[in-house]
Amino acid sequence: MNAGIELRRIHRTANGEVHLADIDLELEPGSFTVLLGRTRAGKTSLLRVLAGLDRPSSGSILVDGRDVTRLDVRSRRIAMVYQQFVNYPPFTVYENIASPLRLLRIGEAEIDRRVRETAGRLHIDRLLERMPAELSGGQQQRTAIARALVKRADLVLLDEPLANLDYKLREELRVELRGLLRESNAIVVYATSDPTEALLLGGRTAVIDEGRLLQIGAATDVYRAPCSDRVGQVYSDPEMNMVEAEITGERSVRLGGVLSFPLQDPLPMLEPGRYRFGIRAHHLRLARASDADLRIPAVAFLEEVSGSETLLHAKVGSVALTALLPGVHRHPLGAELDLFIAPAHFFVFDASGRLVVCARAPYSVSAPSTSAIPYGPH
Repeated sequence: MNAGIELRRIHRTANGEVHLADIDLELEPGSFTVLLGRTRAGKTSLLRVLAGLDRPSSGSILVDGRDVTRLDVRSRRIAMVYQQFVNYPPFTVYENIASPLRLLRIGEAEIDRRVRETAGRLHIDRLLERMPAELSGGQQQRTAIARALVKRADLVLLDEPLANLDYKLREELRVELRGLLRESNAIVVYATSDPTEALLLGGRTAVIDEGRLLQIGAATDVYRAPCSDRVGQVYSDPEMNMVEAEITGERSVRLGGVLSFPLQDPLPMLEPGRYRFGIRAHHLRLARASDADLRIPAVAFLEEVSGSETLLHAKVGSVALTALLPGVHRHPLGAELDLFIAPAHFFVFDASGRLVVCARAPYSVSAPSTSAIPYGPH
């Protein structure tokens, strides 16, 4: 039986620390939700509460309208995959995958059918007689995922399951997981600290920070219209550049105290006051793309070359900016250079951190009491 899950005002405190703060969340049957947050943001705490491994200090969990907050984890139809490769060393791959089915007292013929089918879909069917110690890291994690999926649980929880794999394995397994998990009617909650992974997985993204659920919506909607500066920083890799700004009565923008430009299209006519301008690293360029681009004179102080991209760290006065540039670039320490950005790529947040201008249009902001003025190209 598949039923929706509703979290109402979930609050959890442990050892005097707030791990979760008044979280409301609805999970529909067949939904895929990516829980995105930095390390220690509360992702694992929320997964453990959902699983029944930890109980909230207050609030309730409803399944199909029935309160299951105090229900023991063994009475719930859940499966969980952890960041670490959790397999039983004395068991073969076959027995590792079969172990939850044996606890459910399922017949041998059905166990064999399910184990071989699930192993085949995860490309480990030729490894069924091996022991975990004989497997690579990627094969061990595939085994752990197979053991979770073979149960056909109503709720599947994945706590950064690809974090310990190398880039190629992460990319490969991520593609496979998307297909495998969406074929079931289970509720899937996938925790990650990687914004790129959240976008690639799609579905809904729920951004959590310091135990609070900040925004939830379709992955692309949340990415393109972060409801606050905190969401913008969490949902950017590298982290979104944030520059203090002031809009004067003369309808001009003073950016970081070092750069001024007229307040004109495509920026809307914002009221005078203090703001924060958000700039994603990949929107900064070394060459002007159009006459509308703003020139930002800067000084290079560090470059990190990674494959086909260069992460350039520069300073504009006392303001630090990070630019993600295609190709390999080499600037000596202290080299003067110009960065360019289209005004249409600014995110503008008010003094409280609320989004007031969105750099992408037209996309909704899925957070209470939040509005944005969309403008500019995708």
